[in-house]
Amino acid sequence: QVQLVESGGGLVQAGGSLRLSCSASGDSTVSFTAAGWYRQSRTPGKQRELVVSITNTGSIIYGDSARGRFTISRDNAGVYLQMNNLRPEDTAVYYCNLPRGRSAIWGQGTQVTVTS
Repeated sequence: QVQLVESGGGLVQAGGSLRLSCSASGDSTVSFTAAGWYRQSRTPGKQRELVVSITNTGSIIYGDSARGRFTISRDNAGVYLQMNNLRPEDTAVYYCNLPRGRSAIWGQGTQVTVTS
């Protein structure tokens, strides 16, 4: 069974940058042509939300908070999220997502904490 593994999270000051990576464990043939990054804050009632995704045709879909600051990219080995000008409100667990028909494969998440 394919498992997605995120890495690159951590603690950063506001205005700083992080680069998240997502790769597949146990299967080198996994396709990352369509992939996305989501996040979920620990704030009570906060739903998991789209950060940014890329379709198999290369179209990019941004969530409300990512445009202009976050960039998604992919290659055969994984999908990546470059996050610049981070803000305290970007603090969340970030999840990698691979759509698979009507379902999806999710990673376990990586924590990003932005201090003011």
